[in-house]
Amino acid sequence: MTKKKFNPGEWKDKGPAKAPDRKPEQPQCPQRLSAANPSYTLALEDQIERLTARIEATGTDITAGYDRWRDLGFALTDALGENGRSYFHRLSRFYPGYDEKEADNQYDKCMRAHGHGITIRTLFHLAKENGISVSFPSEKTSQNFPSPDGTDGTDGMMETAAPGTMPTFSHSLYGHLPGLLDEVARNARSDEDADVLILGALATWSACLGKVYGVYDNKKVYPNLFLYVTAPASAGKGRLSLCRRLAQPIHDRLRELYREEMDEYRIQKARFDRAKKKNPDLEPPEEPPLRMLIIPANSSSTSVYQILSDNGGGGLMFETEGDTLANVFASDYGNYSDGFRKAFHHEPISYTRRKDREFVELLRPRLSAVLSGTPRQISALIPDAENGLFSRFIFYYLNFRLEWINVFARTPNTTLEEIFDDIGYGFLDLYQRLEMQPELEFSLTPDQQLDFHSYYRSAQEQYYGIFGEDIIGSVRRLGLITFRIAMILSALRLHDTGEVVTTLICDDEDFQSAMAIARVLIRHTVRVYRELSSADLGKPAAERSDRQQQFLSSLPDTFSTQTFLQIAARLGIPQPTAERYIGSWRKSGLLNRIKQGYYEKMK
Repeated sequence: MTKKKFNPGEWKDKGPAKAPDRKPEQPQCPQRLSAANPSYTLALEDQIERLTARIEATGTDITAGYDRWRDLGFALTDALGENGRSYFHRLSRFYPGYDEKEADNQYDKCMRAHGHGITIRTLFHLAKENGISVSFPSEKTSQNFPSPDGTDGTDGMMETAAPGTMPTFSHSLYGHLPGLLDEVARNARSDEDADVLILGALATWSACLGKVYGVYDNKKVYPNLFLYVTAPASAGKGRLSLCRRLAQPIHDRLRELYREEMDEYRIQKARFDRAKKKNPDLEPPEEPPLRMLIIPANSSSTSVYQILSDNGGGGLMFETEGDTLANVFASDYGNYSDGFRKAFHHEPISYTRRKDREFVELLRPRLSAVLSGTPRQISALIPDAENGLFSRFIFYYLNFRLEWINVFARTPNTTLEEIFDDIGYGFLDLYQRLEMQPELEFSLTPDQQLDFHSYYRSAQEQYYGIFGEDIIGSVRRLGLITFRIAMILSALRLHDTGEVVTTLICDDEDFQSAMAIARVLIRHTVRVYRELSSADLGKPAAERSDRQQQFLSSLPDTFSTQTFLQIAARLGIPQPTAERYIGSWRKSGLLNRIKQGYYEKMK
């Protein structure tokens, strides 16, 4: 049987084929991923070659149906251009009606149509759909981990960013993500966009996995993450808002449950009000807890803690404008910054309810947060890199790109909002299944633990050598964040397998994915750290930050330790930061130490 002829105009009308791996079947809207980076292209072609060899070894036809054959052509032209033609033939020849000339013509048409959003992820999806393994765990060992300075030893699996840009990780995860997360990533329009959507999904879903935990540093920890995506205005960080929809079905179910309980409460309260006249000792009905998942950031500290308490200690804060939370923290009624810091480590939070003066203690809060904003908005929320809140966040610095997006390109009969809603309902199934069973303990294998310690021991030494002790808190907490990411990935695998397990052991594929993400995140953390800590102390005065310059100008010609600490306190500069400034200025020759505890400015 001859495959249907391809018409580019018809493709524009129809859009990409639906992915059949979920029920109910939902349309996908993948966007173009850039393969412009040479090292990325070589690494990807190596993966395509190995995957093609596996398909050839089994003689599997992954092109059954015209839509899949067409999408395979789009995937290869997008990633490899003309270099993908040989793979198209090799993968098409297992179709019973394969014709070399027809396949050549088809590939020519795909080249001219420019794909319309289909990326190489489709190839991995088709292979996985047909039972072909898309994992290469033996090729990603601890010996191949890139060093913390960003050099890559993973056979090209991690992109080396061009000067002035930040690295990405999503291209190294093709074919390695759990199904739900892969559906999220396939809607990206660039590697950076895929990174943001993956991180947004991980942080959002981290608030919904309260039945999964692990033991880290001999303490019980849950998957909760704090994420801050930062970028200049109009750089694309607004796409993060799509990830809120991934948890919306759970939030809606909880709100509906609350309304039902309130209706029942009102009935019981009315009966109580009628009966209490005859029976004064009758106990009033108890008002139901305020059930919700997504907590408004613009709330008083007591309200936030009360909502957490009503929901078993768990909740999600999702704000696309980071200064919303910063403004709340700056107010008298809403400064729950300390609660934020405690919740990251599930440390107890106590408060008093004004309504009945009841003392309430949250023994193990599990709060997740997803924020976005400009770099200036970060400094409003976290004024200094030495603030404990800084090291608790995942930071992703989105590069600004001068490109115009086709705002009218879409998949027929659906929108991105609807696609993410459908993925959210898919996750709801997993959430409900986990809620019905006891807590599930997650753990790494002994080999994974060795790889983990090897990487972070090296990272700690290297970053300490560059930045000193101020960055160590971020490096160490990134270790915990990596553990939590691996935990989330492993939990999402349960949706793929449908298994009911009593213990959750991390798969090598998910561990390596978590480490690949972490190796990029540490670079982004350093970028934000440099901006917040004004790490340009050795530069000429004209290039120093305003705060440093103000501090230096405020110092008298000769001064003591006590004097500079008093001036620093008046300017809102923490003592460790002030001491670091003084030490750096001594090294650069701006200051001279006269004797112990006394300094002078150099002319």
